[in-house]
Amino acid sequence: MEIGVQALGQGAGFVMGYVFDAKSAQQYDYWYRSRRNRFIADLEDGLMFRLLEPVRGERLLDIGCGTGRHLQMFLEKGLDVTGLDASVHMLDLAKKRLGHRAALHEGIAEDLPFEDNTFNVATLITTLEFVEDPYKALEEACRVAKDRLFVGVLNRYAVKAFERRIKGIFGRSVYNRARFFSVWEITRMVREILGKTPAKRGTVHQLPAFLKRYTHRFERSVWVQKSPFGTFIGLAVTLVPRYRTQNLPINVVGKPKGAVS
Repeated sequence: MEIGVQALGQGAGFVMGYVFDAKSAQQYDYWYRSRRNRFIADLEDGLMFRLLEPVRGERLLDIGCGTGRHLQMFLEKGLDVTGLDASVHMLDLAKKRLGHRAALHEGIAEDLPFEDNTFNVATLITTLEFVEDPYKALEEACRVAKDRLFVGVLNRYAVKAFERRIKGIFGRSVYNRARFFSVWEITRMVREILGKTPAKRGTVHQLPAFLKRYTHRFERSVWVQKSPFGTFIGLAVTLVPRYRTQNLPINVVGKPKGAVS
């Protein structure tokens, strides 16, 4: 996606001081209408569903939900969905797409307006690239979800990442402000927050669309999905419920043993 951004000041959005304006949100939505881009998106979505294995009836929060494209897919799988985004323009398009079928909230990933363990699943799909504090955003996602977390990020070591950076040098692009990640970096952050919880990961390499005839077999190869150099990284993590403890006062009735009257 090659879309512009607009500065709105610190704390106003989630793109490191930038958020999608109305024009950028429309361009983002339009990007997926291209047959070539749809092919790429289908590969990423397929990886996400294989790793996450969503279950009908689960409550899901999509953090950085954008125009609601993923929310719509999860709705079709029978999930109870909620979306959050910092851009009101993105949320406007999501509202048009979903109507009242999803709860939509304006907010930032680093400060989610939900109680602990509110959702079964939380997703961050190409969201960490644009937040002010990726580590805090992951912590918040782990706090509000009780069963599973899915993180989808753009790989800093993929050929496509270098192409995006070069394009950003010669024009205004959302990738001017994006932060890319490696497989090792995103895994390390999750481990620091959660410890050694069960996790599954995979990558999508995004071969050219004219190779579609061969791509599905290639992309589904175990060796290809384990490659650390795919364009899109997917990581699904099993969460352990977290509970807050509180010390309660103990009222002692009667005289303590050994007390002198």
